[in-house]
Amino acid sequence: MKKIILSLVILSSFFACQQQEKADLIVINANAYTVNTNFDKAKSFAVKDGKFMAVGTNEEIQNKFIATETLDAKNQTIVPGLIDAHCHFFGLGLSLQNVDLRGTKSYDEILEKLTAFKKEKNADYITGRGWDQNDWEVKEFPTKEKLDKLFPDTPVAIRRVDGHALLVNEAALKYSGLSSRKFPKKISGGEFIQKNGKLTGVLIDAAMSYIKTPNTTKKEEIQGLLDAQKVAFSYGLTTVNDAGVGKSTIDLMDSLQKSGDLKMRIYAMVSVSQKNLDYFIPKGIIKTDRLNVRSFKVYGDGALGSRGAVMRKPYSDRDNHFGAMIFNPTRYTEIANQIAKSDYQMNTHAIGDSANTHILKTYKTALKGQKDRRWKIEHAQIISPEDFDLFDNIVPSIQPTHATSDMYWAIDRVGKDRMKGAYAFKDLLNKYGSVALGTDFPVEKVSPFLTFSAAVTRQDTEGYPKDGFQMENALTREETLRGMTIWAAHSNFEENEKGSIEVGKFADFIILNQNIMEVEGSKIHKTKVVATYLNGKKVY
Repeated sequence: MKKIILSLVILSSFFACQQQEKADLIVINANAYTVNTNFDKAKSFAVKDGKFMAVGTNEEIQNKFIATETLDAKNQTIVPGLIDAHCHFFGLGLSLQNVDLRGTKSYDEILEKLTAFKKEKNADYITGRGWDQNDWEVKEFPTKEKLDKLFPDTPVAIRRVDGHALLVNEAALKYSGLSSRKFPKKISGGEFIQKNGKLTGVLIDAAMSYIKTPNTTKKEEIQGLLDAQKVAFSYGLTTVNDAGVGKSTIDLMDSLQKSGDLKMRIYAMVSVSQKNLDYFIPKGIIKTDRLNVRSFKVYGDGALGSRGAVMRKPYSDRDNHFGAMIFNPTRYTEIANQIAKSDYQMNTHAIGDSANTHILKTYKTALKGQKDRRWKIEHAQIISPEDFDLFDNIVPSIQPTHATSDMYWAIDRVGKDRMKGAYAFKDLLNKYGSVALGTDFPVEKVSPFLTFSAAVTRQDTEGYPKDGFQMENALTREETLRGMTIWAAHSNFEENEKGSIEVGKFADFIILNQNIMEVEGSKIHKTKVVATYLNGKKVY
C-alpha cells in the first residue's frame, strides 16, 4: 500500500511539473517596484528568452513555472534597469583613457595631475577633462602661464567639466597653427578669451574647434566603450542615451554589440551636421534590440558655468555679456525643417532662457502641429515664465544634479528673478506630463543615485542647503523613478519594450542594497547596486 501511495505522489509531482511552464529564471522574495501604470509592487517574476513572462506573488509564479535558475532576492529592492536619458557614454570611455580632472579643487591640483600623467604615460600630447573654476577658492578662469612653464614642448588641451571651455598651452596653440597673438579675432558661436590682446589660454565653444588634437585609435575607442560599459553596469544603467555621436562611433557600437562584447543598450543621438543629416535621414530609423538611432543632437548654446548659455538680458555678473548661439538663427530653422519631414527626433541642448525660447519656437513652427513627435529640449535649464506652456508637446530632458552642482553660484550668473524659472523640474513635469532624467556624465558623476537624490531632496551629499534648493520644484520618489525608467523609455519611443517590469518587456532589472523609495533622504546617494541583469542575465 505504501508503495502505491509513493508511486501516486511521484506521478502527481511528475504531471504537475509537466503542466508547469518552463522559464529561464525565477526571482522570488523580491521587493520589486514594477513601475507599471499603477506603480504596483511584486514579490516574484519569471523570465524566458530575455523577457519577463509573468509577474506576481511567490505562490503564483512558483506554481505556474519551473526554471533553470531560481534567485532568492531575500526581500532586497528590485527596480527596472535604469535609463540615463542624457549622457556621453562614448565620451566617458575616452575620458577614462586620459587625465581625469573631475573634483579638483584648485588649479595647482590640476597641474599636479597633469605632471603625474606626463611622467606615467610619457605622453606626446596631454588631454583631459573635468576642471571647474567654480569649485576653486578663486573662481576665475585659469590662464596658461603655468602650463607653458611646466610643458614648454608638450601640447596640453584640457576641457572644462561641461565640455564648453578648453584650456590650452602655447605648445597646443602652435600645434594648431596659432599662437597667443595669432588667432581669429572674430568668430561666431564662441570666444577666444584675451587679456591685453593676447590669449589667456581659455577658449569657449566654437573657438575650441581651432585646436587640433591627435586622433584616437580604434583600439582606444573600443577600450573606451568597454570601460564605459563596465562603469555604467556597476551603477545599474541598462540603457544610455549617448548625446552626440558620429557615424563611425555608431558603426563601432553596432559591431561590438553584434560580436557580444558591448551588451549595453544605446539610444544614439547623431551629432548634427549636414553630412549626417543627409546620410541618416534617407536610411530611416535604425533599430535593433540594443541600438536605436532615430534622433539628432543639436547644440543651441553653451553652458552657464562658462557663460556661454544665451540669455535674454546680460549676465548678472558680467556686463553686456549675453552668451552665444552655436549656429545662426536661420540654421536652426533649416535643421528643424529637414528633420520634421523625417521620422527622426530633434534633441537640442538649450540652457539659457533666450536659447530655450528660440529653440522651442523653432520646434513649433517646423512641426506645424504634428502630434507625438517627442522632440526634446536637452537640459531646459532656465525657462522664461511664458515659455513653460510651449512644453505641452515637447519633452523636457533634464539632469537633476545640474541643480545641485550649480546652486552655489547660479544666482550670481542670472540674478534672483531669472532663478524662478531655473531647474524647474516640477513645473516642466506638470506641463508635459513626464520628464526624462539623466546625469550628463562625464560632465556630472555617473551615479544615477545622485540624480535620484538631487531630484527628491534638492541637496548636495553634505545636506546643503538644509531645507533644499528651490524645493517647490522637487520631484516625488515615484516621479523620479519613473523619470529614470518608463518616462525615459517614452522619450525614446521605447516604452513598450523597456522601462518597467511587465510581461513582454526586456528583462532588465537591478537589485539594490537599500530601498530608495523609503530610505532617509540623506542616504539615497549612498545606494549601491548589488546586481545588474540585462535580458535576465547577470552582467554585474
